[in-house]
Amino acid sequence: MSQPAAPASEADLPASGPGHRLGAGLLLGTLGVVYGDIGTSPLYALKEAVRAASQGAEPSAAAVTGAVSLILWALILVVSLKYAVLILRADNRGEGGIVAMLALLGARHAKAGSRQALLLVVGLVGAALLYGDGAITPAISVLSAIEGLKVDAPGLDRFVVPLALVILVGLFLVQRRGAAFIGRIFGPVMLLWFLVLAAMGLGGIIQAPQILSAVNPLRAVEFTAHAGLHVGFAMLGAAFLAVTGGEAMYADLGHFGARAIRVAWFALVLPALVIHYFGQGAILLVDPAAAENPFYRLAPAFAHYPLIGLATLAAVIASQAVISGVFSLTQQAIQLGFLPPLHIVHTAPDERGQIYVPTVNWLLAAATLSAVLIFRSSDALAGAYGIAVSLLMAITTLLAGLVARKWGYGLIPVLAVNGFFLLIDLIFLSANSVKLFEGGWFPLLLAGAVAFLMLTWRKGNACLEEARIALRQPEARFLEGLRDTPPATLPGSAAFLSSALEGIPLPMMRFVERLGALHARVLIVTALFEETPTVPPDKRARVTEITPDIRRVVLRYGFMQSASIPEGLACAVHAGLLPAAFTEDLTVFVGHETIIPVSDRRGMSDWREAVFAVMQNNAERTGAHFCVPARQVIEIGTEIEI
Repeated sequence: MSQPAAPASEADLPASGPGHRLGAGLLLGTLGVVYGDIGTSPLYALKEAVRAASQGAEPSAAAVTGAVSLILWALILVVSLKYAVLILRADNRGEGGIVAMLALLGARHAKAGSRQALLLVVGLVGAALLYGDGAITPAISVLSAIEGLKVDAPGLDRFVVPLALVILVGLFLVQRRGAAFIGRIFGPVMLLWFLVLAAMGLGGIIQAPQILSAVNPLRAVEFTAHAGLHVGFAMLGAAFLAVTGGEAMYADLGHFGARAIRVAWFALVLPALVIHYFGQGAILLVDPAAAENPFYRLAPAFAHYPLIGLATLAAVIASQAVISGVFSLTQQAIQLGFLPPLHIVHTAPDERGQIYVPTVNWLLAAATLSAVLIFRSSDALAGAYGIAVSLLMAITTLLAGLVARKWGYGLIPVLAVNGFFLLIDLIFLSANSVKLFEGGWFPLLLAGAVAFLMLTWRKGNACLEEARIALRQPEARFLEGLRDTPPATLPGSAAFLSSALEGIPLPMMRFVERLGALHARVLIVTALFEETPTVPPDKRARVTEITPDIRRVVLRYGFMQSASIPEGLACAVHAGLLPAAFTEDLTVFVGHETIIPVSDRRGMSDWREAVFAVMQNNAERTGAHFCVPARQVIEIGTEIEI
């Protein structure tokens, strides 16, 4: 498989990414999708940082100023410099995300025991961490917003969890309607949200302008140095909550483009967040008792209930963005062979990336609702949040350094730049690791389960393909058999799907063996996913003539595309590579393979083979996965031992 050509620099790409022109609509969409998660961090980030710094006591001025300073410089170093300036450059033909980065590094075909194989495992763990993040983000965002009810009416405390559950269930129920159903209000609401954050912050700063001294990074350094290692680590881990969501800048690169993401961040999101965090710090200097919920205490009393409504809507938008990102990640993982084919619904056929994955949606819903029921408050969830994201950020920095080396950047500059940011990531990861038993185990458990399934699926498919190779007939022997014992000719055309680029597919062998017949025109079709986001239609098909009546067709798709056999064959006909008669009256034959784990064979352990067999048997039907109408599909069953 050919490797994608890496752009020499960002200048090789269009200004706002592939197919994106910078405008108000694009910037509004960027606000709603990319910055929903990090935009709701003020609901809980400073509260947790000050609580960690003061160890449950009334926060001192030094603790407040140190916490605000730490959050400010985390936003500058981790989000502004690392993600906005550095990581957004590591694109795969305009696409971002850790799976796209793995494809760019060519780790998919790594041999067992090689350095590339280790890189693949690290990358898949990073991808799996997004599932843990996807379960925690909706839970903590919605709970934090609803908890505003307790500020004016402490008696409503018992309704917080039930209300959060109702909102989250409703959110997962509407996913089948598509992101556009909620997305119409994404941008304008988040624009209002960031403007409100800035206005609230300015009101606080006016009350205590001395908070502006937090601009000096020494405020954070001095406090953590004098507070002790335990307190300093706890505050670092809590302050990291302010940058969770920054990873969405890279994950959504393909949807909005680097320029729109950077403009939205530097022009509005970063200033609004910084002003707001300074405002929260200022109100804590005036009234240390506001540490119970500085976000809502920063607002005037008459605005509390409208603010709860706006915060809840922003939390829903943040959750929707994370859920949509998990759907997109799942699609990429399926196309690159890291997950079994799952049923994917394209909710907006004219919009790329608008998909709904029912299985993932309800598994994610179960994990999110479980998080709410287990932890029951944003304070408790804060212990679970951060560890997965900090590990993901460290993995992303490491992979970005390898991409830079692949593109020809010198070892010394890469070590200096990426090493600096990796050191910051590892410091935050160490600080978050102390929360492992406070709840950090939850997203790591989810990520571990997903990573295990990904690795099992990949290894199982390798074992399965070895078994197919042993059973598959070479073309020459099969053609010799047709000449020696000519089969009866059936009318119409047949397409036999194959996972290989050579040999005769098992369904075709079984068909001829058992029926002694073959169609007048035969296609052997293989669909491959390239390690680039898209493959244009004019490069979709390659056709090889085996005999005048038998052709081999190889269809190529990008990992952001859906593979459609009818569309691919139409491209081949349109390009003049395939006579139109081969697609007329077409019956598509696919293999239905029943996996039988056998303990005396090399490969995986028996229990992992059993897990793979369950995944294989519950995957989406091959015909449906390749968009073949059900009336044209005939399945031919085969039992295969692995």
